[in-house]
This record gives sequence, structure tokens and C-alpha cells, in this order.
Amino acid sequence: MLIRIGGLDTYCGLEGQGDPVVLLHGWGSSSQSLAGVAASLLGAFRVLSVDLPGFGWSQAPPEAWGTGEYTTHVLSLLDETGIFRAAVVGHSFGGRIAISLAAHHPERVSRLALVASAGVRPKRSVRYHLTVATTKLLSRALALPCWGSLGERLLSRWRDRVGSPDYRAAGRMRPTLVRVVNEDLTPLLPMVQAPTLLLWGDQDHEVGRHAMEIMAAKIPRARLMVFPGAGHFPFQDAPDEFRRRLTGFLQGEDRE
Repeated sequence: MLIRIGGLDTYCGLEGQGDPVVLLHGWGSSSQSLAGVAASLLGAFRVLSVDLPGFGWSQAPPEAWGTGEYTTHVLSLLDETGIFRAAVVGHSFGGRIAISLAAHHPERVSRLALVASAGVRPKRSVRYHLTVATTKLLSRALALPCWGSLGERLLSRWRDRVGSPDYRAAGRMRPTLVRVVNEDLTPLLPMVQAPTLLLWGDQDHEVGRHAMEIMAAKIPRARLMVFPGAGHFPFQDAPDEFRRRLTGFLQGEDRE
């Protein structure tokens, strides 16, 4: 169904009975990426699956958004669907929003599951810093009037060459991607009050172990679950074990 939130048409699905669970997908994807997870939860939970603005069937933001704007949007969606308090599952980019939601609005989050979650700024290599410095120099040089539109084309080609696959594919969402990936949510982690499960594959080349260990150490009630041989999508690489672990956590099997 489409719901008008803050002037944006937002697609979501709400199915099942029981305590509510909210699923927030990763960058460049949609709620369909978590369809298998949603299906596995429907027997015990009421599941809200969301296409975040700019993805799937949801309208793109009119300007570059950061994690804060996405958090506000999800809060409004919860209000519109009559959900005050829910467990939240966030994958990758969706994990950023889930962390922000749990940190700033702890009364709205009963449990938090972060799947290969982004949010901790990675260690930067010398090559990365050189690339950034080169890009800044080229931006200044190619902005000179003598280059005209050729300068813009050359700079665009350079950015496409050195940018990540997400950056190259982002299209009109590129300014939002740039803003989001430069946010470090580490200061928010100690503010998370909900019991938290971190689910991560040890072959994940998008989010490293260092980031997961920081989250595990700084979120007060967090524990890390590692899936050997799984990558950035552990719910696809190890589906049975992933669903068993997630369902058990959401049902409170580790409740103190």
C-alpha cells in the first residue's frame, strides 16, 4: 500500500498478527530484498516492510537526506500505521536508520537487530585519502571557466571511475548517498537501550569485523552473531540459521 508521508508517497506492506516488527532494507534495494525474512516472521509477528524513500515504489526525497531525515520519515510511518513500539530489523543502510531510531526514540524500539549494519566510519587507507585529495584538486581545476562543459564531463568520468559501485549506480540519489556514508553514528551507540543482536557474515566485504566489534562493545545490551562463510547478505547466504537466530531473538529467548 502507498501512504503519503511528509509529501512523499511511501510504499509499505503490513501483514501478520502479533507484536510488530519493522524491516528496513539496505541501500539500492527495497523491501523485496527482505521478503524471505518477512515471510518467516509472519507466523508469530505483525510485519511492516518498508520501501525507504528513493527506493522500490517509494518516492525519492526532494533533496539530499541524511539518517536524521530517514528516521523522522520512519517515525511518521509508524504513527500512520498505528505502531507505537516495535522490534526493528535494519540491514546495512537500514541499520543506520534503526540505530538512530533506537538511540533518539528508545520508547519506540523494543528490540533491535542490526544485519551487516552500516554506521561506523571505516578505517581509511592511504589510497582512499589520496583519491579524495585528487578528486578535490580536479574539482577546483576543472571548475575553471576555460574548461566549460568539458570540465564537468571529465570530472564526472573521474568520479565514476574511482567511486564505489553504489556511487556509480546511485543516479539522482547520489547526493543522499554521499551525505549518508560520511555520517559516523558511533556516538549514538551507547544511547541504544534496547536488547540488540548483531548479525554479520565473516565474508562481508562491505562492513568489516572492526565495525561490528565496535557496535558490540558500545551498545550496552548487544551481542554479535557471526555466520561463517556468509557475506553482506547473511539472510541469503545462511537463510535457515539466520531466520532461526533472528526469530529466537525477537521472541525473547535471551530475555534476562
